Amino acid sequence: MAYTTNPHLPRVRAQAVELVRRGKSVREAARHFGFAHNTVLNWLKRKPEYGWHGQLVIPTKSSRPMRHPKELSNDIIRRILDLREERNQCAEILNYRLLNEHGAKISLSSVKRVLKRHHCSRFSQWKKWHQYPDRPMPEKPGILVEIDTMLDGPPFERLCAYALMDICSRWAFASPIKRISSQASVEFLMTAQDVASFRFKTIQSDHGSEFSKWFTKVIEHKGFSHRHSRVRRPTDNGHIERFIRTLQEECLNRLNRNLRDWKRGIPEYVHYYNTERPHMGLNMQTPLQVVRSY
Repeated sequence: MAYTTNPHLPRVRAQAVELVRRGKSVREAARHFGFAHNTVLNWLKRKPEYGWHGQLVIPTKSSRPMRHPKELSNDIIRRILDLREERNQCAEILNYRLLNEHGAKISLSSVKRVLKRHHCSRFSQWKKWHQYPDRPMPEKPGILVEIDTMLDGPPFERLCAYALMDICSRWAFASPIKRISSQASVEFLMTAQDVASFRFKTIQSDHGSEFSKWFTKVIEHKGFSHRHSRVRRPTDNGHIERFIRTLQEECLNRLNRNLRDWKRGIPEYVHYYNTERPHMGLNMQTPLQVVRSY
């Protein structure tokens, strides 16, 4: 376990480091927070990261020893890695083969830890079990905003685009991009927020890798909440999926399949969609008219 259980200490460490980087001396920061200046110097050597609530923290390191008297020998570790490289088999099969080879009891968890420590595990550090809070009622613009990506074409000549829609007003935003990623998702969201005349609150996405745990941490730090659509519930993201279909039928099918034409055509269509195109679901109003009514 950690050498301290103080839940506020990671945040205090990051605040002390930030105080020094803003111009205060190490001793001034140490006196302000009540720590020795050598302690603050050690904190400066560590890189802050985003915590669960979007705040910058310097997490508490574990106090467990670096060695264990019953740890696996280097020969067994090497054998685990060799077996994994041989046929790329899962940890359960590797554990069974090791038991037959050595006769000694080697736990499955030990095999999994070796694979994870040497970056051979198939588990991504950014994947997590998502929780599904209640879907907020989109009573006003910005309360619930859906975001998704669109891929078109084979992998060697694929075109990508981001799309976003406010559920209350049907106000939409889209932008083409060369390659999707978590960082590109954050940049697209912030660009859409700058363009919109209302503040986003809850961002809903699917479980794609571009909306991973890093994306959640960053946007929570910027003041948004992130909700994933429920598994096997395709209607959760139905509005943004329908907008992507409309974008394909009314815009992209009329353009040449290249990034230059997409960068020219998509913004023009989004402007038309928000300001001129009537929507049956809005009593023939445009999204911009609905936004202005609030």
